[in-house]
Amino acid sequence: MSAHDLSADYVIVGAGSSGAAVAARLSEDPGVSVLLLEAGGPDTALELHVPAAFSKLFRGRYDWNYDTVPQPELKDRTVFWPRGKTLGGSSSLNAMMWIRGFAADYDDWAEVAGDRWSWNALVPYFRRAERTEDATHPTQGTNGAQRVEHQRDPRAQTAAFLEAAIEAGHAVTPPNLPDHQGFSQTMVSQHRGARASTADAYLRPARRRANLRVLTNAFVRRVTFDSDTEVPRATGVYVEIGGITRHAAARREVILAGGAVNTPQLLMLSGLGSADHLADLGIPIIADRPGVGANLQDHLVAGLAPSAHSGTLYGATRTAELARYLTTRRGMLTSNVAEAYGFVRTDVADRTGMAAELPDIEIIFASAPYVGEGLVPPPAEGLTVGAILLRPRSRGTIRLRSADPADKPLIDPRYLSDSEGVDRATMLAGLAECERLLSTPAMRAVTTGGWVQPEGGEDMTPHERAELSLRRYSHTLYHPVGTARMGTDADAVVDPELRVRGVAGLRVADASVIPSLIRGHTNAPAIVVGEVAADLIRGR
Repeated sequence: MSAHDLSADYVIVGAGSSGAAVAARLSEDPGVSVLLLEAGGPDTALELHVPAAFSKLFRGRYDWNYDTVPQPELKDRTVFWPRGKTLGGSSSLNAMMWIRGFAADYDDWAEVAGDRWSWNALVPYFRRAERTEDATHPTQGTNGAQRVEHQRDPRAQTAAFLEAAIEAGHAVTPPNLPDHQGFSQTMVSQHRGARASTADAYLRPARRRANLRVLTNAFVRRVTFDSDTEVPRATGVYVEIGGITRHAAARREVILAGGAVNTPQLLMLSGLGSADHLADLGIPIIADRPGVGANLQDHLVAGLAPSAHSGTLYGATRTAELARYLTTRRGMLTSNVAEAYGFVRTDVADRTGMAAELPDIEIIFASAPYVGEGLVPPPAEGLTVGAILLRPRSRGTIRLRSADPADKPLIDPRYLSDSEGVDRATMLAGLAECERLLSTPAMRAVTTGGWVQPEGGEDMTPHERAELSLRRYSHTLYHPVGTARMGTDADAVVDPELRVRGVAGLRVADASVIPSLIRGHTNAPAIVVGEVAADLIRGR
C-alpha cells in the first residue's frame, strides 16, 4: 500500500482490544492487505505504560472523555465514562484486571448466538490469546499473544483482604477458573511491571508485515455503501486525517471495532439504526435496525473507603517511587490499584431464581481510596472495598446527539432502572458483604475505624453508608457491552458470524456484539471476540 492509497482488502475501524487482534490475525495472510484506522494518537505517553498511572489519563488526549446523561436512580448524577483513544484502545487505559468470567456466561451467549460462542468452543481462542504466567488450569493459554502475569509488588493490605475473605467464610482460589471461582489476587495484563496492551501484544509484532498499515489520528466519519446492489454493500469509510476527509476503500470487508459506544454511533451515522431516530436527525436510512444502540449493559460499582494505616498506594506519587519504577520496574507504580477481587452470591440471587452456584456480586479490593470516579488523587491513606453488579437487569441505550460525527453520543445506561428493583437490592446486599469483610479481624488490623468515603461514615449505620455510597458515589466499572448484539434472531444487529444484518460486506468485532455481560471483566472476552472474528472472516 502506497502512502497515498487508502484502499485495502480489509478496512478495520478501531485499534483497541478487538481491533488490534483482528488486524494482527488477518495480516498473517501475506495475500491480503489490511488497513487499521485509529482515531487517537500513538501510545507514546509514559502514563500509558506505568500501571498505577492509568487514572491520570482520564479526561486527557488518550480518552474519548464521555459522560452519561443524568441517572435518576443515582441522584440525577452524570457518570464519567472513560474510553481509550489510542493504539490498544481501552486496554491502554484500563486497570489491567484479567478476569475471564465463568463458563456459564459464555454458554449464555451460545443460547442466543449458537454453539460457536459456547465456553467449550471459545476455550481454544482464550488459549490462543493468553500467555499466562504459572497457569493453573488447562483452559489457560501459555503461548499466546497477550501477557497475563502476577503482580510484582502487591501491597500488604491485599494479603490482609484475602485473609479477611477466609475469615468471612469464602474460598481463596486460583484466578480465572471456569467455575467455582472464589477470592483471588488479580492477574494483570502486564509484562515485567509495565502495562501490556493489545498494542504491545498484537500490533507491535504485526506492524513488521508489509501488508498491514496502521494510521493514527484517523477519525472515521461514516461507512459508505453501494446501494445499487440488491443488498447494500459496504465499500469503505470516510476518514478524516489531518483535517481532510478521504475515502478508504475496502475491497472485501469493513470491520467495525470501535467498542460499545463508538460502534453503534458509527452504525447510526452510516444509516443503520432505528428508522425513526435516524429520520429525526435527517440521516438517510440504509437499513432499519432498531437494535443498534439498544441492549446497553454495564457493570456498576459502589465502593466503601475506610481510612487505613500507612503503606497504601497513597504514597505512589512520591518522586522516589517513580525513580524506583523507572530503574527497577518495581514498587507502588507497578500496581494495577485493584489488586484483589472475589465472587459472592447474595440472598437476592436465591430469591430471584438465578442459576445455582453462580454469583451476582463481585467484590473488588484496592489498596487506595478510589474516590471521585478516579478523577482526583487519593486524599489520604485508605482502602476501597466495593460491590460490582455482575448481571444487571437494567438496559440502556446509545443514541446520536446529532448527525455530526464530532458530537458525542447520548449514553444512557439507566442504572438501577429495572422495574422489580432487583439491581438495587443486589447492590445493597453486595455492600452489606463489603461491610462484613471490613469487620473481620484481618481488615480491622489494617484500618483505623475512620472513613475517607463516605465522609463521616463512622457516624452512620452500615445501611446508611451503603445507601449513600450507592446513590452518591457509585460509578461505572468501564464494561459496556451489547449495543450491536449478536444472535440468531431477526432482531439481533449482527448474526453469529458477526455480519451486520440488512447489508453486506460489514462486520462488527468488539464488545458491542456481546449479548450479555459476563461475571468478570471485559478486556479478555473483547480480545477473544477479535480472535474469533479473524477466523470467521478467513472462513475458518
